[in-house]
Amino acid sequence: MTLVGLAACSAQPEVEEPTAGETLVPLADVPVGGSLVVTTADGVELVVAQPTEGEVVAFSAICTHQGCSVRVREELLYCPCHGSEFEQLTGEVVSGPADEPLPEVAVQVQEGNVVTA
Repeated sequence: MTLVGLAACSAQPEVEEPTAGETLVPLADVPVGGSLVVTTADGVELVVAQPTEGEVVAFSAICTHQGCSVRVREELLYCPCHGSEFEQLTGEVVSGPADEPLPEVAVQVQEGNVVTA
């Protein structure tokens, strides 16, 4: 009897880095105290959040459990594949099976837009 598939459940997915300088979304489209999921021109999915007015943060939208895309669901980020939940303003794990936070991505505000740094 072999146990070939078990190691895959614990492997961390590789996260793609977005290209620096890409405009992601107008800041006005990001809810204060909330977040939204965007996709870069290169196909990298990111969560962009605005914890307080004018402050932006971003995280990979790829679940650290098995690499599915997270979605905004009420006050949390939710992974539809296995049910992991993340805090939408910090990327921290709220409930597993994921046990690592969503990786942070550097962003800044330029001319009213959220841009990768």
